[in-house]
Amino acid sequence: MHPAGSPLAGRNPSFAARSPGSGSVAPVSPSVVLVTGVSRFLGGHLAARLAANPQIERVLGVDTVPPPRELLRRMGRAEFVRADIRNPLISKVVAGADVDTVVHASLSSNPGSSGGRAAMKEMNVIGTMQLLAACQKTPSVRRMVLKSTTAVYGSSPRDPALFDETMTPKDLPSGGYAKDAAEIEAYLRGFARRRPDVSVTVLRFANVIGPHIDTALTRYFALPAVPTVLGYDARVQLLHEEDALAVMERAASEEVPGVFNVAADGVLLLSQAIRRAGRVPVPLPGFAVGPLGRIVRGTRLIDFSPEELRFLNFGRVVDTGRLRRQFGFSPRWTTTQAFDDYVHGRGLRPVLEPARIEALERNVLSMARALR
Repeated sequence: MHPAGSPLAGRNPSFAARSPGSGSVAPVSPSVVLVTGVSRFLGGHLAARLAANPQIERVLGVDTVPPPRELLRRMGRAEFVRADIRNPLISKVVAGADVDTVVHASLSSNPGSSGGRAAMKEMNVIGTMQLLAACQKTPSVRRMVLKSTTAVYGSSPRDPALFDETMTPKDLPSGGYAKDAAEIEAYLRGFARRRPDVSVTVLRFANVIGPHIDTALTRYFALPAVPTVLGYDARVQLLHEEDALAVMERAASEEVPGVFNVAADGVLLLSQAIRRAGRVPVPLPGFAVGPLGRIVRGTRLIDFSPEELRFLNFGRVVDTGRLRRQFGFSPRWTTTQAFDDYVHGRGLRPVLEPARIEALERNVLSMARALR
């Protein structure tokens, strides 16, 4: 049971996962699918995949700005609808097209591209509330898929070795994307109680990486000198962009309700990932990480929230047994393979030869010890 007051508390029975064919009604292929966030990588490429499925009659892609030209071309027969899900008029889009399946993929973790943290929270939380209100009033809607995040579990030195879907964070997310996602999941549980006829699927993604997707983490590992926290070496679990798209496509096309952790097998230590990318680690004392984060955010190269900095400090690993057993999906790429594909796809070259990196690390550690 989730403790009272937890953002993951009050789990609705309609979220309970069940295996396809376990006595449930045979899944019905969607007819009209609406995908939010199509100006970004996952939303746009998901709309393209669904549009390529001849069994789906119509695909609507919604966002406040149009996708890049190449992505729009890839979307094929998918129809782009310029609309703001924060506006109640989104209900006219959902009802007017007789949408039966909604994939909410527009949750943003990047304040820089959202107009600031306040605007990001408004788009994430208020936008989701308006979208759910529109779906609640539309009888044709029968399937809802949410792209969520494993960040709802937080990152803490008291974390278990593995988080499964029934667990709650040791330290509740205090802000940013993680808190937004926890609030959104709570609103979705309320929607499921009011519309028990709608199949609801929540996909909690680990950090997505690959040769094409652009995130704070992909930009972090591309820095020539990568700041880390002295004395910590976080366990990092990733998800390849192609696996992320495949699991979203399956969730949109088949009825598999429940909450699912979605992540690749295996982990990398942060130090191992930095070495594989050929970057130079720069260990910093803990007190310097906060000021450095503010400086880096000011450059607009990387916009790490405090929650993301905690992730780079303590890491996070989730159990994916339910994804395999009940959702019926096994990622093709391991964490190491996904990271290596990112490195090769981006054409990252070692900043320094490995021997020089090791010598630099020894010098930095020696200086740190001398300052104690």
